[in-house]
Amino acid sequence: MQLLAASWVVPVDGPPMRDGLVGVEDGRIAWMGAGTDPGRPRGPVRDLGPGVLLPGLVNAHCHLELSHLADVRPEGGRGFVAWVEALVERRAHADPARGRAAVRAALDEVKATGTIAVGDVSNALDHLDLLETSGLEAVVFHELLAWDPARAESVLDQARRRLAASAGRGVRVRLAAHAPHSVSPPLLRALAAEGGPAAIHLAESEAESRFLDGGDPDWSAFLARRGLGHVRFAPPRQTPARYLDGLGVLHPGLVAAHCIRVDARDRELLGRRGVFVAVCPRSNRNLGVGIPPVPDLLASGIAVCLGTDSLASVDSLDLLADAAALHREFPALEPSAIVHMATATGARALGLPDLGTLAPGQRAALAFSPAPRVPDDPLTFLVSGAARARPVET
Repeated sequence: MQLLAASWVVPVDGPPMRDGLVGVEDGRIAWMGAGTDPGRPRGPVRDLGPGVLLPGLVNAHCHLELSHLADVRPEGGRGFVAWVEALVERRAHADPARGRAAVRAALDEVKATGTIAVGDVSNALDHLDLLETSGLEAVVFHELLAWDPARAESVLDQARRRLAASAGRGVRVRLAAHAPHSVSPPLLRALAAEGGPAAIHLAESEAESRFLDGGDPDWSAFLARRGLGHVRFAPPRQTPARYLDGLGVLHPGLVAAHCIRVDARDRELLGRRGVFVAVCPRSNRNLGVGIPPVPDLLASGIAVCLGTDSLASVDSLDLLADAAALHREFPALEPSAIVHMATATGARALGLPDLGTLAPGQRAALAFSPAPRVPDDPLTFLVSGAARARPVET
């Protein structure tokens, strides 16, 4: 058995341990306790030094295939719809080789910053082989976009074929939908009839909310420029969350990204339906769409996890940077809650129960955040903006 020692060990589902030890054997955590415990097992001790040993981070919402689009990051308040249009246009003319190289670099960054699992949103599924050999645990949400109801059946059939072709790979692929204002009602209903979608962007922007409440000129004009101006759509005059619920889309285990524009009734509904909410505070701030009401989401019983979104809207895929951003937005929010979002809740959202916490029997997928001196409070340190996590080889 190998013993890892650190000035602080953060199990996540229990209180931090000062001068803790974690015993690892055959890739699993076999023992945990204090360094002074007379009953500790024998074995070589590897002292990681001052800092915090914790479970590897779980990025519950990212878009690795957009990693080559850093040049469309939002500037000067041009607006959410304009950013979407720039992203779509640039992506249509991108060099595939450059895109794959950017995914490789992004995967290296994700691993180097202590993340061990990702919920990756993908339209094309062209990088499954890179994920498969990355060493990361990955759940890929195959995201469908089709606003024209006439295309619903063909888009779903093609997605089913892609899903079947991906079977047996080292990554799980699940059907997802982009958003309430970019996927037609028939396609959303069809996904719901099959127990999905597994993930969706929800209540992210004012344009989305306005479009469903009676029409948004910016989003309508964007659809028209995309050749979809002929599609008839009767606005439901409901919030995005209530609209999706009426279509049967909200279900236990759904990972809904962002959820910025959710009122008290929406939050109660999301909690009652057992929906996970993945928040991406840096991306939201950069895009100028607002910040999700995380304390209110938690108070409504919603399981909140943390994601980075893509390099098209943030400058890194370091999940602790989003933990620190969330702490800045809500300084009264307990650091333990934020660390839980970045580890245990993300693992639950992705269906990875043996990750995200430190306990005997859990996988020994660990991260360590070194510190110049022993932190007074390890949880506060992790969300301070000064913490940098790295993987721990076992």
